[in-house]
Amino acid sequence: MAGDIRIGIGGWTFEPWRGVFYPKEVKQKDELAYASRHLTAIEINGTYYSTFKPDSWRKWRDETPDGFVFTVKGSRFTTNRRELAGAGESLERFFAQGMSELGERLGPIFWQLPHTKKFDPEDLGAFFRLLPKKLDGRPLRHALEPRHDSFCTAEYAALLREHGIANVYAKHARYPEIADLAADFVYARLQTGDDQVRDGLSADGTRCVGWAPEDLGRRRSAGGPAGHGPGLHAAGQSA
Repeated sequence: MAGDIRIGIGGWTFEPWRGVFYPKEVKQKDELAYASRHLTAIEINGTYYSTFKPDSWRKWRDETPDGFVFTVKGSRFTTNRRELAGAGESLERFFAQGMSELGERLGPIFWQLPHTKKFDPEDLGAFFRLLPKKLDGRPLRHALEPRHDSFCTAEYAALLREHGIANVYAKHARYPEIADLAADFVYARLQTGDDQVRDGLSADGTRCVGWAPEDLGRRRSAGGPAGHGPGLHAAGQSA
């Protein structure tokens, strides 16, 4: 099943990239416009810490070209809680901030759990049921990045497939590397590059292009049948 592969970065404002990824002549206010014309996706990470006004979402949309996609990081006020099942009000606030202004540029929403959060199938299933399937009539796709070894289980993979949630394949020095295919797309986050290496981003990008659903299926850590997804979203150097 063929599909698109999108290569991006986690955010676009990062001092070490200036003079390396961004040419010296590119002004800071123009970094999003520059990055979005050299990549095909960017994670908006600031949404993990705070909300933004609709004007900000419209500005980001207008500064990027047709065909470009943003992925959006879910709020820490939603994920950093004892019981995910109680996140309903937080989710309402998160999706009411104006991200629908991105229009066709709105890609997957990904939710990063704290490294202390253990796998609890009942709580996680309740959280998945809270996640909206549409925003202002536009279909939404969700991906989850767990950071605790207890998620390395077939039960986690089965729960993802039941709800159509993608697992985030995270290449990280400290956290588990889970590669189960659970949705109609793959979301990968590569976080082991070197900001000081000029070709660090392109090297990670080449690695993603070489991936295939069959390869990820062979590398999965939690078991269960592998699927085929029509798209892959990959971001490098994000937290």
